[in-house]
Parts: sequence; C-alpha cells; structure tokens
Amino acid sequence: METITKLEGRKFDGDKPDFSLMPPHAIEMVADVLTVGAKKYDRHNWKKLKDGKDRYFAASQRHLWALLRDEKHDPETGIHHAAHAIASLMFYIELDYVQTDKTSV
Repeated sequence: METITKLEGRKFDGDKPDFSLMPPHAIEMVADVLTVGAKKYDRHNWKKLKDGKDRYFAASQRHLWALLRDEKHDPETGIHHAAHAIASLMFYIELDYVQTDKTSV
C-alpha cells in the first residue's frame, strides 16, 4: 500500500521581522497610550509637533525617571509609565526615520 504524505507548505519569510516576538501585554499598553493621546490631541498629532524628537525624548525620560522613583503608573492615564516611555520613543524613532535617509536604516 502506498503511503500518502502531506505536502509541506513553503513561505520565504526567514529574513523578515517576526512580529510574533512582540510581547502582547506591553503592545496593548502602548496601544492604550496611543488611544488616549489620539482622543486628547487628535490622531497622528505627534507628527505635527515642532521639535518633536527633542520633546518626545524628554517625555520618555520623564516617564523613565518616574519609574526610578517607584511610580509605576502615570497619574493622568493610569497606564504604566514604561508604556508611555515606549510610545514616546516610537514617535522619536519614526520622526528620526522620516527626517533622515530612509535607505540607511
């Protein structure tokens, strides 16, 4: 009797980013920060801020220093300070990326 085997699928994604590595709780908290910000300031307002890189760097530092002072959650939003810092650093990266040669990334 002939053995029938399943064909193994192929997908050439070995060199692509593996988004399954992203920690889901942290990503959700960052999304919470972004949602609060969109409601407070407007969607994508962060792209329009004058001196955005400097200001988001400073914002990330304020949240990180709050963590070092043993303050876990932002008093205004109730969301973890680290999530606020990550959101600010994401804005920093994005602003840096669009302000420089994108091919050098």
